[in-house]
Amino acid sequence: MTIAITAFLRNALHLDAAVSGAAALLLLGGASIVEPLTGLPAGLLFWSGVVLVPFVAGLVVVARRATAPRLVLVDIVALNALWVAASFGLLASGLVAPTALGIVFVIVQALAVAFFAALQSVGMRRASAAA
Repeated sequence: MTIAITAFLRNALHLDAAVSGAAALLLLGGASIVEPLTGLPAGLLFWSGVVLVPFVAGLVVVARRATAPRLVLVDIVALNALWVAASFGLLASGLVAPTALGIVFVIVQALAVAFFAALQSVGMRRASAAA
């Protein structure tokens, strides 16, 4: 089953791509600067940025299409949900010792990603209802 990429869904995908792309650039280019501020290891920050690059590319590709397979859109929402769970899991795990700013950084970015997943879910439902 394919879903039409409506203006709402396209905007949700583009917003996710823009913010995730900015985060990728920050993490790739500034991991060593962000590390002392957040208490999060530079390697974790850098590789998080690396992981975001293909995700952002995928978002842009899907957003430019007129339709997309429902499974692809579900996967995007699921990957966002997984990122949120991993972010909170990281804080709960005790594997890192973030500063107060680091805790805020992880929570804020996780909430932003949860917001993107919610927007994309709403966009998928609206597109499916309109079909």
